[in-house]
Amino acid sequence: MPYLDYAASAPLREEALAAMLPLLERPAANPSSQHGQGRAARAAVETAREQVAALVGAEPAEVLFTSGGTEADNLAVKGAVLARPPGDRHLVCSAVEHHAVLDAAAWTEADAGARVDLAPVDELGRVEPDRLAALLQPGRTALVAVMAANNEVGTGQPVPAVAELAHAAGAVLLCDAVQAAGLPGVDLPGDGIDLLALAAHKLGGPTGVGALVVRSGTSLRPLLHGGGQERGLRSGTLPAAAIAGFGAAAEAALAERRSGAAASLAALRSRLLAGLRDLAPDLQVNGDPGPSAGPGPVGRGALGGGLPGLASVRFPGRRAEDLLLLLDRHGVACSAGSACASGAVAPSHVLVAMGRGPVAARETVRFSLGHASTQADVDAALTAVAQAFEVLAPQPQAVSP
Repeated sequence: MPYLDYAASAPLREEALAAMLPLLERPAANPSSQHGQGRAARAAVETAREQVAALVGAEPAEVLFTSGGTEADNLAVKGAVLARPPGDRHLVCSAVEHHAVLDAAAWTEADAGARVDLAPVDELGRVEPDRLAALLQPGRTALVAVMAANNEVGTGQPVPAVAELAHAAGAVLLCDAVQAAGLPGVDLPGDGIDLLALAAHKLGGPTGVGALVVRSGTSLRPLLHGGGQERGLRSGTLPAAAIAGFGAAAEAALAERRSGAAASLAALRSRLLAGLRDLAPDLQVNGDPGPSAGPGPVGRGALGGGLPGLASVRFPGRRAEDLLLLLDRHGVACSAGSACASGAVAPSHVLVAMGRGPVAARETVRFSLGHASTQADVDAALTAVAQAFEVLAPQPQAVSP
């Protein structure tokens, strides 16, 4: 069954499962306990902390484990804002951020007296630094949030340039790298990032675990209080087995990056897009039209443009929900946009920010590839799309932008 929904969740890697099994098979132990089994669980957690840190160029002590990317984003947004005096709680977020950032920012505005400004993006979904700079309030802006690469359209962002602007205004930079941490990759110090959100299941690790990487010296106010775990910034018993799987997945993802896997993944994406264009010549690609051969705006990637394995495409005249239903019947897994917003009636806020109309948004399908994707997966998906098109004729009245 072709799986082309890695942007929603990547299949569990063998390395992650192997790291988890010993901790699942032995009696459960709390990593904070002082007996032998507790110390063994703690050792597994600290090994994973080193592996996750290496993935993003951080120090192990800067990695705080969370329940996932959503909690990491919430801790970053709320924690950074609440650490500032009431008069200095201004935020600037890109208009295409994940809802975990945007909704957390809205909470600070409603409940913490903050003010939130949204930085516009161009037609590719890329932040325009000059327009973002115009929104900054030196001395008052607490946080700037710009993701590494967008989860719906794959476009990479000019993170180092944004970091320079944020720091000049006295703000910290939050970078949601949930999608980009593996490929094309991010570098905490090299890209000037202060707060970095990660999720294990986007790398081929287990669900329910993630991390917020907090650059040394960054002020953050905790949201959870209790046992004082994770340097007092995120209390709660750590799930040692899940964290071990996260670490193993991070290590495998880093090895793939170093082996040039981004180029192979981009080639699969090109094969997919070429086949889709043969089937639908009027197809429109959302976001960056394709990874280039040079370094990209994310900073550490081998390919420019954005995520090498993600293709967001519009099929004019064909509703995404109808196409997805037919593809599912053929065993092909893909999405209409962010899986976190599946079932939402409103069109994608990302596509709207890029200037797309509601019709175009509802005709958009996201295909995403990853570590176990093959040419056979792509070819099977193309066959399924061809079969779906035999049933699903385009509707002329729905071709408007």
